[in-house]
Amino acid sequence: MTQRTGQIIFALTLAAGMLMGCTQADEGADAGRAAPSAQATPSAQTIPFDLYTHCGIDEARIGFTYYEAESPLSDGMGNPPKGWGKWVQRGTMTKKSETEAVFTDDAGHEVKFRARPGATAAKALCS
Repeated sequence: MTQRTGQIIFALTLAAGMLMGCTQADEGADAGRAAPSAQATPSAQTIPFDLYTHCGIDEARIGFTYYEAESPLSDGMGNPPKGWGKWVQRGTMTKKSETEAVFTDDAGHEVKFRARPGATAAKALCS
């Protein structure tokens, strides 16, 4: 699965979750129970994710938002560190909030990402 496919699946999963939440709230509201507040914090969403690693681990695009790694990782030569895939690393991305996401994989890697507000393109690509 490509990063783009992962992003599309994430967006669809998030949208489906929102629709289900609205439906369940409407059906569950009765005299004994109030419907959840529209300001309630959504739960974290986790999706399969192929993290692009060719130039090191520096950023990820989730939906239409670019996120940058809190602590970028590389081998010092613009490549992923030892133990990471050369082009991509398969794992999951958990969106903790609108501005925070965490990538994890079966190898035990974890990278925290923060949204880059207003970013409309990826950072400069390596060769």
